[in-house]
Amino acid sequence: MEIDFREIFHALSDTLDLVGVDDVYHGKRVAYMALECARAYGFDEDALNRIYHAGLIHDCGVSSTTVHRYLTTDLNWQASRDHCIAGADLLRRNNFVPELAPLIYYHHTRWLDLQDVDLPLEDKLLSNCIYLVDRADALMIQRKNVDVLTVYHEIRQILKNYRGKLFAPRLVDVFLDISRSEFFWLGLLPRHIDYFVREMSEREQTKKISRADFLNIAKVFASVVDAKSPFTAEHSFGVSYLAKFVGERAGMAEEICREIQIAGLLHDIGKLNIPDEILEKPGPLTIGEKSIMVRHSFETYQVLRRIKGLGSITRWASFHHEKLNGSGYPFGLNAEEIPEEARIVSVADIFQALMQNRPYRQGLKGGEITTILQKYAASGCIDSGYVDLVHDNLDECLQLASCHAV
Repeated sequence: MEIDFREIFHALSDTLDLVGVDDVYHGKRVAYMALECARAYGFDEDALNRIYHAGLIHDCGVSSTTVHRYLTTDLNWQASRDHCIAGADLLRRNNFVPELAPLIYYHHTRWLDLQDVDLPLEDKLLSNCIYLVDRADALMIQRKNVDVLTVYHEIRQILKNYRGKLFAPRLVDVFLDISRSEFFWLGLLPRHIDYFVREMSEREQTKKISRADFLNIAKVFASVVDAKSPFTAEHSFGVSYLAKFVGERAGMAEEICREIQIAGLLHDIGKLNIPDEILEKPGPLTIGEKSIMVRHSFETYQVLRRIKGLGSITRWASFHHEKLNGSGYPFGLNAEEIPEEARIVSVADIFQALMQNRPYRQGLKGGEITTILQKYAASGCIDSGYVDLVHDNLDECLQLASCHAV
């Protein structure tokens, strides 16, 4: 499996930026500013790569739109360290770029407090640089309805006031120097950030990785998604284990089953773009809220399609709300257009969702779940063959669908 590692970082950044709902460039703006600041500071190429990638995924411990709101509206929120700890643990636990974990862990630690931390000076400076530009972006978000060119002097002054306290003195000096012109701030506008990311994408970091290694990367994505709400906790992992099992029972090749498992882990990436208050609403959704909900599988498709090496996995993950009778979304596919592997993910997704407690109902028991699945199959929505397979292996399916991250 040949994957451009930089595409993975950009896709993970896309995933994390969905949490911002209506502001989906935070990670990329932080990466841009951190890279420019570190380059002006004089760091070598290896350090520049580290801070760029860390900037893209620095908020990998944030899944909740509520937490994101606090982080961007309060310059020095007291609970900000929680997501740093969660993010660093996520990278270490899945052995995904563990060398970036210290930068993630300390990216909200004050410079004064970093002096007592047993950490290489370079890591202290890089993490503090991310903190500095992250706060610059938070101040921009707070003023998003105002032309940035009318407020950037104010933002620079606020950050200057924290020189030597929150931020390393020389880092602040470098930032103030590179941000003194309109050029720096105009580069943060969406279309210019898009161009910056495209430029960075051209500097490929292609390497071959095994399906097993990519499985760990997919678990990083899934962990971020499942952390969004207690009502969706373990959903992606449960779907992945169950889908893999169904594929195995259906006689599919081991390699295909592993890819189905990856699709199960990645299928709900787009849910991060749904505000917490909609996902956790205890009553019926309004028409407007439903329209927001149905976008999530398209958002999944948009994130995954940029990872070229994924191939069919992107479609299997993104088609999980398509229906055999053509009534599904967002593509409105018919039976001939829905691959067997996507049909399996769809059945596993419905099964696991029915098992879980949701804000509007309690989780259902095995017999209740299979009855509903059989009704869906009878109406032409999902594949009856895979529903029968689940029914015949109900105890194992219930156990696998309740599995959590490992």
